[in-house]
Amino acid sequence: NFSFVFQSVYLFADTIENNIKFGRQDASHEEVVEAAKKACCHDFISKLPNGYNTVIGEGGATLSGGEKQRISIARAIMKDAPIVILDEATANVDPENEKELMDAVDALTKEKTIIMIAHRLKTVRHADQIVVVDKGRIVQQGIHEQLMKQEGIYKRFVDARQQAVSWKLVH
Repeated sequence: NFSFVFQSVYLFADTIENNIKFGRQDASHEEVVEAAKKACCHDFISKLPNGYNTVIGEGGATLSGGEKQRISIARAIMKDAPIVILDEATANVDPENEKELMDAVDALTKEKTIIMIAHRLKTVRHADQIVVVDKGRIVQQGIHEQLMKQEGIYKRFVDARQQAVSWKLVH
């Protein structure tokens, strides 16, 4: 019932196709390609020397962080579990892969229950429910607009992030 997409993606020393099929072993090649398209990774896979049959190194060493993350999302799309847990899944994405990764997350999360663990405001701002945890305890709960009206960790976090955006380095 659960699919997981973690911050640190682990890929097997196997073909890209088999790494995606890990979500559902009996999937056809066409289903793998469809999942890859939804996860925005079909284009870069197609450009690899052997396409979906390209063997990737242990842990996916031959791919960028964003590419590995999108293959992990394709795997989760393939599994099609009703509950998806995203654990800092967008934390280390490089700017070149951010749009594709966010599109892939959108494809994965349609019609699903999502549990998202995140520190990036952009990731959580539009959530139906934000739960703020401090030292293992729930200290605030609500939507962005509600939490911004309360004094607490969430508002301090958002204010600090907005202040940091305006910083300028001077030599």
